[in-house]
Amino acid sequence: MIRGIHHVAISTPDLTRIVNFYRDVIGAEVVYEGGWQAGSEVIDTIVGLKNSHAKQAMLKLGNAYLEFFEYVTPQGLAKDPSYGVNNHGYTHFCLDVQDIDAEYERLKNHGVTFNCPPPNFPGGAIRATYGRDPDGNVIELQQIGDPTHDFALEQTSTTVPD
Repeated sequence: MIRGIHHVAISTPDLTRIVNFYRDVIGAEVVYEGGWQAGSEVIDTIVGLKNSHAKQAMLKLGNAYLEFFEYVTPQGLAKDPSYGVNNHGYTHFCLDVQDIDAEYERLKNHGVTFNCPPPNFPGGAIRATYGRDPDGNVIELQQIGDPTHDFALEQTSTTVPD
């Protein structure tokens, strides 16, 4: 039986920078820092890489964790920091916030770039916007205005405004 999502893992070219951002700006708590040296057959088998060596950090954020890896070997390929969310694969993860306007301004002041200020959706049940962390990964900010609202039903029956 699947119980839910435990963590999201993200590869980064600079572990220190990304951990500092998520700890100091987003407010996550570092719960583990470590990694592994090259030569671990078990880890190489799990990650599907040969002779892998990585630095690692796990951060707790509310009810879930964010895990970051900086691969020393083999080094990862740079991703376009302005990749389109329409590209295949993971597009973003969402941070649930209490005051989206305050968080939008605070994160903007810390260098997060957003596509737009948080708009008002019809009915006021939700507000959301997309921004990018220092590596260009997309982060959604979401504020639920009515916690009793059936969000899944809204997504199948409501057109999002332009």
